[in-house]
Amino acid sequence: MAAAATTVIPEQTPKPSPSGPVPFDFSQPPVIEGFNPLPRVKDETFKEKFMRKSKDNPFVPIGCLGTAGMLIYGLRAFHQGKTRQSQLLMRGRIFAQGFTVVAIIFGVFTTALKSK
Repeated sequence: MAAAATTVIPEQTPKPSPSGPVPFDFSQPPVIEGFNPLPRVKDETFKEKFMRKSKDNPFVPIGCLGTAGMLIYGLRAFHQGKTRQSQLLMRGRIFAQGFTVVAIIFGVFTTALKSK
């Protein structure tokens, strides 16, 4: 019988990567030429942000409260069977929503003009 010929293949070791610059370092933010991010002063809580925005444009929270009040009172009147009063309150709710939208748009324009 003939002996089977076995060939031995040498084990290949992985080649070391070149020691050049790493293209991306995911632990650091990217460096963008000509861009300097503004540092954060501090994080605001919800209450602080709400108070600041309410002082900038006080008509938005007033419109939101008016809309919610008309809606709740109109639904209550509808539940009690006062259809005429309910219908008037729903029309008032639409007016209050329109007032709120106009207040938001006015606030956006004043903020845009204030920054210039």
